[in-house]
Amino acid sequence: MPRIALLQLSAVAEPEKNIRKTEAAIRKAASEGAEIICTQELFTTEYFCTTQDTDKFDLADKIPGPVTENHQSLAKELGVVIVASGFEKRATGLYHNSAWVVDADGSLLGIYRKMHIPQDPGFEEKFYFTPGDTGYKAFDTKFGKIGVLICWDQWYPEAARLTALKGAEILIYPTAIGWLPEEKEEFGEAQHNAWQAVQCGHAVANSCYVVAINRTGTEGNTEFWGRSFVSDHYGQVIATAPVAEEMILTADIDLDALEAHRRIWPFFRDRRIDSYSQITERFID
Repeated sequence: MPRIALLQLSAVAEPEKNIRKTEAAIRKAASEGAEIICTQELFTTEYFCTTQDTDKFDLADKIPGPVTENHQSLAKELGVVIVASGFEKRATGLYHNSAWVVDADGSLLGIYRKMHIPQDPGFEEKFYFTPGDTGYKAFDTKFGKIGVLICWDQWYPEAARLTALKGAEILIYPTAIGWLPEEKEEFGEAQHNAWQAVQCGHAVANSCYVVAINRTGTEGNTEFWGRSFVSDHYGQVIATAPVAEEMILTADIDLDALEAHRRIWPFFRDRRIDSYSQITERFID
């Protein structure tokens, strides 16, 4: 029964400070028995996508590169799996919002590039990120088969389904989501409820655990709402963090119970794959 740790942290403008802070949190989580340790989205930086600024491309790192290599050393030293998310420079003019998975022996199992890229006031991600081209992936780690998706991906049931169909037992969503001041009073709680509910729905529909790691704190006009959580395969939230506090949130993942659950709720068996061809259409007139 692996223990998973969600690192809900705030961020500052200097990447090195965020990297050191996160390393300290990884070490603390491992010392408390965590075997899978997950960061928030873009953990090395503040959420810089609030404006369009070409200087922000300097924040990107190569993968593999110094950050991933450090995580490989850490994972091997501590015997843990690390799932982290950062800003990838693939080439000049070609950047991704990416995640990487490092196994407990220090091997880099691979990367996932965020597929769904939002564009909203305060979330100018299409300016910075090329849509992912890795496809949906599941990584076979020492402590379970993990699927990684990133933030805006979490609203799309197709992404969760395809990742689960690759064999994922745990869907992990590094996230950076929050309230804008002009919306919070009227829509704030509804926005949070929708975010949590849709992901719990993915847990039910795919008989998976779902893990969402959000940042906390206020950056510019955005108040990140924290509330990182873990849902079991019934869609029950078994662990949740507060809004405005940094926290290492832990939960135990019962993979034996998941196996038993999938045997009596056989959603994959009963899918009518012969009837789904229109799902690849943009809209059905």
